[in-house]
Formats: sequence, C-alpha cells, structure tokens
Amino acid sequence: MRRLLHGRVPARGHRGQGQRQVRPRGRAAAGAGLAHRRDVTPELPLTGGCGCGAVRFEVTEPLASANYCHCTRCQRRTGTGASANARPAPGSFRLLSGEEELRAWKPAGGWEKWFCGGCGSALFSRHPEDPERMSIRLGAFDGDPGIRPGVRQFTAYAAEWEQIPDDGLPRHPESAHSD
Repeated sequence: MRRLLHGRVPARGHRGQGQRQVRPRGRAAAGAGLAHRRDVTPELPLTGGCGCGAVRFEVTEPLASANYCHCTRCQRRTGTGASANARPAPGSFRLLSGEEELRAWKPAGGWEKWFCGGCGSALFSRHPEDPERMSIRLGAFDGDPGIRPGVRQFTAYAAEWEQIPDDGLPRHPESAHSD
C-alpha cells in the first residue's frame, strides 16, 4: 500500500532511518540577494524527480540562484501562497528518465510549467524561446540542493490570505530577473 500511495521514492517530508533534517536559523535563514548558499556545497550531481518516481533528473553544477515567486500562476499551480524555485547553470540540467510522462502548461506570455502526467508533481519551468533558461522547483530535489531562496518576486500579486513573512529577503513587485 505504501508504494501505491507514495510511488517508488519516499515522499518529501518523510525522513528515512538515519536521515536528519537540517534547517538554517537566524541570519542563515534570512539570506540576501538572489541566492543564499550554505557554507557546504552539496555533492554533485544533484538529483530529483516526481512523486511517483517516473520522472528523474540531475543537475551537474551548483544552482545559480533561488527565489520565492508569489505570482498568481504559481499560486494556482501549487495551491500555495508562493513557489520556491532555483535556477541551474545553463547546460547543467539533464533529464534521466520519464520524458514520456512530462506534460506542460504553456500560458501565453509566460514560462512553460512542466509536471509529471502520472502524479501531477510540479517539476520545473522553461523559457518558451530558450529552454536552457529554466527554474526547478526546490521541492523536486531528493535532498538539500545547497541553496536557499534569496529574494521574493511578484509580491504585487501575493495571496491576500497569507502574509509575506518578514524574513529580510528583498521584495520585488514584479520579476527579480531581467527576463
């Protein structure tokens, strides 16, 4: 029954035996700029995938930046007040399996939102004209990706029902990036 409910990979938030969760505290949790890195670089490649295990990917270089996105599309796509995302270096993302399971929502005037057609897990977004420009959902990584969101973007569209935390991160009413 567990396999049917959680797929082939343990669900995030469920720690296996011997694993411990590490959370930054104080200033380390607040971050600054576009990327907040930890003192330790994670072992590469970083790996991740969907909830059912059909789609798997790897990132071969440290992530370049991370953010929280408060846009309406991210709210509706995730069912939450914001989406936590990271940008890989160009050319460092590689799909390992499950290409046939990938589905995309391609909204007009926005990045393509890619997800697993089997389980619905949100995985990444890609720029429609340049697929090397992408953003991976932090929750899709198997472990600690070694970066923390360092900025909040599209705060002008933040959910009225959830207050943006006073975490010291820079806030941008629109995109924090030049694209």
